[in-house]
Amino acid sequence: MDATGNISVLHIDDESTNVLLFEVNFRWYYRVVSANSGVDGLTKLTQYPNIKVIFCDMKMPGMNGLEFAREAAKVKPGVPCFILTGYDISPEIYHAINEGWVSGYIQKPFEVDQIISAVNKVTRTTTD
Repeated sequence: MDATGNISVLHIDDESTNVLLFEVNFRWYYRVVSANSGVDGLTKLTQYPNIKVIFCDMKMPGMNGLEFAREAAKVKPGVPCFILTGYDISPEIYHAINEGWVSGYIQKPFEVDQIISAVNKVTRTTTD
C-alpha cells in the first residue's frame, strides 16, 4: 500500500455495479466508504469522521450529486467533493465549481489515474 492508503474517500452512486467497481479499483489506494444514495452518503459522512474526499454521481434518484454536495458541505464543511458524470459539464456543475462548493467534475468512464490525481490535488499527497 502506498502513502495514500491512509486516506478515506466516500463514493456515492445509485448503481451497485459502479459502487463495486470503485471499491475494487481503489481499495489498495484508499479506505473506500460506499453509499448508494445521497441520503446514505450523508449518513456515512457523519459515521466516518475521517473522510477526506468525496466522489458523488451526478444523476441519482431523490438527491442528485449537486444537492448532495450542498448538504455535505453543511454536515462536514471543507471536505472536497467531486461530481462524477457520464455527460459533459453542465452549467449547474460549472457554477458549483466556480462558487467553490464542488471541487471539480470527472467524466465517466474515468481512468484510475484521474481519481488518484484528484485526491492528490486536494490532499497534497503523492503516490511515489
